[in-house]
Amino acid sequence: MANHKSSEKRIRQTETRREENKYYAKTTRNAVKKLRSTKDKKEAAEQLPKITAMLDKLAKKKVIHKNKAANLKSSLNIHVNSLKQ
Repeated sequence: MANHKSSEKRIRQTETRREENKYYAKTTRNAVKKLRSTKDKKEAAEQLPKITAMLDKLAKKKVIHKNKAANLKSSLNIHVNSLKQ
């Protein structure tokens, strides 16, 4: 276990951040799944900017890699553009 006050604090901070990151990553994954299952182009087009922003925030906080965020955004754009009105 930790022997210094600073290391005890670091353990608490890491645990808190891990829980937050897990929550935001799961929320984003659920939003991506919901968008992929959407058949309505108008609804999907409304959701896309919000999900894109979520992915950018996760990449900025280094929860996911920036290339993964870019790949997800690209595939979601392709999906939305392929939907019929």
